[in-house]
Formats: sequence, structure tokens, C-alpha cells
Amino acid sequence: MFAGKGAVWFSRAVALAAIAVVACVGLTQAQPEARFNCNSANIPTCRALISYSHPNTTTLGDIQKLFNVKHILDIVGANNLPSNATKTYAVGPNEVVKVPFPCRCSNNTGLSDRVPLYRIKKGDTLYGIATTTFAGLMKWPQIQVANNIADANNITTGDMLYIPLPCSCDEVGGKSVVHYAHLVAPQSTVEGIAEEFGTTQQILLNLNGISDPKNLQAGQILDVPLQACSSNVKNDSLDYPLLVPNATYAYTAHECVKCKCDSSNNFILQCEPSQLKPTNWSVCPSMECSANVLIGKTISSDSCNRTTCAYTGYRFHNISAEAVTENTCAVPPTPSGSGGSTGSDSGASRTTLQGLFWSNLFIVIHFVLFLVYVL
Repeated sequence: MFAGKGAVWFSRAVALAAIAVVACVGLTQAQPEARFNCNSANIPTCRALISYSHPNTTTLGDIQKLFNVKHILDIVGANNLPSNATKTYAVGPNEVVKVPFPCRCSNNTGLSDRVPLYRIKKGDTLYGIATTTFAGLMKWPQIQVANNIADANNITTGDMLYIPLPCSCDEVGGKSVVHYAHLVAPQSTVEGIAEEFGTTQQILLNLNGISDPKNLQAGQILDVPLQACSSNVKNDSLDYPLLVPNATYAYTAHECVKCKCDSSNNFILQCEPSQLKPTNWSVCPSMECSANVLIGKTISSDSCNRTTCAYTGYRFHNISAEAVTENTCAVPPTPSGSGGSTGSDSGASRTTLQGLFWSNLFIVIHFVLFLVYVL
């Protein structure tokens, strides 16, 4: 008799525990998918950035391979690393790296343009690919929809998956920016993130549809606009629009040209010959405004004006340059967009998704044990 009752109690406990696990796993997926507005009509494609970190030591080369970044120098410049950094450059545990990728606007939403592509390994699941391999930068249902997978539990080893990353090409407050998909760390606040990346709390709230800054959660993907330097690149250039965020640099024109954005130069892009071997050309073409006047060279200057040989773009086998006069006394632009801080404490959620999982699982297990005791 008691054995029969024990079996009943045990079966009930197992059933309740199973329900608890399912409920707690559901909490880890409760956070909404990151969807960035992208309504750009004039610029349907652009360069965007996303944050990535790994719990163990990794290398720039591993990150380059995972995200299908064409040139390692693109990652090097986006993180303002020494220009001689190579694929073996070590990235410490949980160190955040900004990864550049092409973004495309479609149906008012921005997603990575056909990259990265990931080859399914033995034992992979969509959930594991989303949360572990790509560090929670997207939800597994997004991968399922993007690849037209009928059954999320039935994927084939060796198949290629397109991994959709959130992005945008939109201007913010009438200004060109580089949109950075920022993974919110524990203990973060909207105000602190705004200060770190040179924008305002109100801009972040508006851009991400957040009504109360205290609703910010660890693990959330936040659209952060990074102020970019103005450039003289023409709209018929193959690298238009060349947007380089503050305190970073980028290589262009098949790596013949290096362009740096620095707030000390009034957010005016400064370009010069890279002195590197080009990627698609046998040699770099001429980069002169006139005889012996290369891009980046100052032609003349006075107290508030400076005329330089400026990079204006490239097409096919030509690099164009023109003499451009810049106002060096102009007031630097304000942070991307408009609107100021609310001035209130923007305390974000201090609870990570993992914390929610384990704390709720602990409570439910105790509840199950209580039921076993009283039944």
C-alpha cells in the first residue's frame, strides 16, 4: 500500500518538476527578440557593429571566422587596436569585441546582409547556436524563421545556417551614425550606457522603445548610435557612405586608405595612405591632389581654417582626392540625435536571465518537495 502511494507521490513529483523546468526555461526566452527599426530609403545598406564576448580566451581570428568578417583589419580598426594586430591577437575571457558586419534594411527592419553563415556541427541545437555559440545576440526562433526551418528540433549536421543579426542604417536626429548592437551587462543603466558611448539617455529610450529606464535587463540587445565623423566621400564612391565612429579607424579602397575618426578633429574624418599591400589591386593607385600632395597632407592653414588633400572615394581602379577647406574652430557636434537626459536614476534590472532561471527553479523545487511531503 505504502509502496503504491510512494510511487504515486514520486510520479507526481517528477511531473511537477518537469513542469518547473519547462517554466524556468521559458523564462530564459521571455525577453523579446531584438528588432532594430531601419527605414532608410536613400541608404538601404550600411556598416553596423555588434558586441561579442566569449567566456574563455579566444582570438581575433576565431571571431573573424565565426562572423565571416572578410578582413581582420576591419575588426582591428573597429576596436581601435594596434594596426599590427593579427589573427592570433588574444581576446580575454568575457572581453567585449565590436564586430563589424554589413546591414540591410527591409520591411522597416534591419538585419545582417547574408552573413554570418554558420555550419551546423554534431550535437548543435538552434537554442545552443543562439545562446552559446553567438552569445545570445539573437533568439533561436529568429534563426528558425530566417532559414525556413519547419521543425526546430530537426536540423542536419553540415548544413549552413544564416544567422540574423539586428542592425540599422537610419540617421538619428538628422545625423549619420553607426548603429551598435550592444549586449547589456549586469549592473548596467541606460544613463551609464549613454555616457559610455557618447549619446543621451533619452535617445536610447526613444530608439529602443523603452518607456522606463528601470526596465532595462541584463542580456538585452540595445541599439546604441555611435557618432560618426563627417567625410568628403562622394555618393558615387564604392565605399559610400563611409561612416567611421569616434575613436576608431577603418581601411577602405581595398586597404589602400586608412581613415580615422577623432573628436579632437571636430569629428571630421582624417584619411591617409595606409602603406599596406592592397587586397584586390596589385598596387595602390595614385592618391594625390596635385604633384607630391597626397591625401591627408595639409596644403595651407590659418587660425580657423585648414586646407587639406582629402580622400573623396574610389571606383574600379581609381582613388579620388580633392583639396578641401575645413573650419577647425567650429563647435564640435553634440551627441548623436537630440534630446537630453531625464536626470533621473536609470537603474536597470540587476537580474540576469541565468539568475532568473536558477532562482525560480530553486523556488519550484522547494514547492514540489512540500507537495510530496503533504500528499
